[in-house]
Formats: sequence, structure tokens, C-alpha cells
Amino acid sequence: MKFKFHYIIILVLIASIASIFYGFYIKSEQLILAHKYIGFGTAGIFFIAMPLFLYKASQGKNVKDYMLNEENIRKMNLNEVKKSDSQ
Repeated sequence: MKFKFHYIIILVLIASIASIFYGFYIKSEQLILAHKYIGFGTAGIFFIAMPLFLYKASQGKNVKDYMLNEENIRKMNLNEVKKSDSQ
């Protein structure tokens, strides 16, 4: 059985959000430990979950299609002229 990649992303995201909520829950009792939980949860979202999501979302895409170079600028200008002519 093939394990889906997006389940890993969701698991990391849920664990990070749970860590942040737990940090806010214990904040009144153990301030230093609470800050660690909040920090690790935030780092998990931005340094683990987000790159994994971006990697999955960009699979199979050509980077040159999204770069701003002269050829793409010409294509955009031609599209704008066609749109203004048809209106």
C-alpha cells in the first residue's frame, strides 16, 4: 500500500499546531517550556510543513514558465494587446 505524501504534510501540520496550542495552554504554569513548545510548533510549520508542501505542489512543473525573462514579457504584452483589441 502506497503511503500518500500529503498525509505526512498534514501530520506535521497538526503536530505543529497542537504544539503551539499546548504551549499557550501551559503558559501560565511553565513559561519557559511554553515558549519552547510555541517555538517548535512555529518552526515545524515554517521549516518542515511549508517546504514539504511547496515541494509537492511544484512537482512536474517547469520553472522556466514562471521566470520573468524577455520571452515571457513579450508573451504577456501580446496577451494584453489581444485582450484590449477584443474588448
